[in-house]
Amino acid sequence: MKFLGLVAGVVMMAAVPVYAQTATIQVVGTGTVVAEPDMAVITLGVSEEARDAAAAMETVSSKVAAILDALAQAGIAERDVQTQNVSVSPVWNNTSTGNNPRITGFEATNTVAVRVRVLDSLGFVIDRVLDSGANQMNGLTFQITDDSALLEQARRAAVQDAMAKAQLYADAAGVTLGSVLTLQETGNMQETARMDMAMMAAPKGAPIAKGELSQTATVSMTFAIQQAGQDTGSTPE
Repeated sequence: MKFLGLVAGVVMMAAVPVYAQTATIQVVGTGTVVAEPDMAVITLGVSEEARDAAAAMETVSSKVAAILDALAQAGIAERDVQTQNVSVSPVWNNTSTGNNPRITGFEATNTVAVRVRVLDSLGFVIDRVLDSGANQMNGLTFQITDDSALLEQARRAAVQDAMAKAQLYADAAGVTLGSVLTLQETGNMQETARMDMAMMAAPKGAPIAKGELSQTATVSMTFAIQQAGQDTGSTPE
């Protein structure tokens, strides 16, 4: 009988209702900071057609070599230039007339990504590569070389935002905000400023606005709360 009584006591302890657990407030905080970019990445290339693949690639390679030389003369370091894609594909005749499809030539393409670390020279660099034979501009992205400090500020702002929200909810509910129980980063994102490369066809010296970049961090925080008049468990004096 004593053994049965002990088992019953264990079962009763396991059946403690969920509402007897610590009351909490859970909030999500977001922090966003902005800064001016200090670097740009342009993706450019050369695409040419010829009767045979070798001739197409030879023309492209010659123009890309001229572009690389122009970039070097513009002060762009070798480590800031990277080939992104080299391809050769057949060019087919127009089959809409009902003729059997056939290859009429080949198109060769070479695409290069270039980091420009001195933004004041960006317009000059673009002019040089266009003059050297680039006929494809696939994008321009502004970036921040080292965004660690920006991300740190965003994270601090996210925590402050979450704490302010938790305090507001506690005040509105008439409870006392307690200590932090959990804190988890749920995401961070940097907005990358982009521009339409169509403007590259504009007259030389066209102005380029670099704008601002934003870094956002999001955190989830859980706080303990104390109901009004709740016994804290301390021994009265």
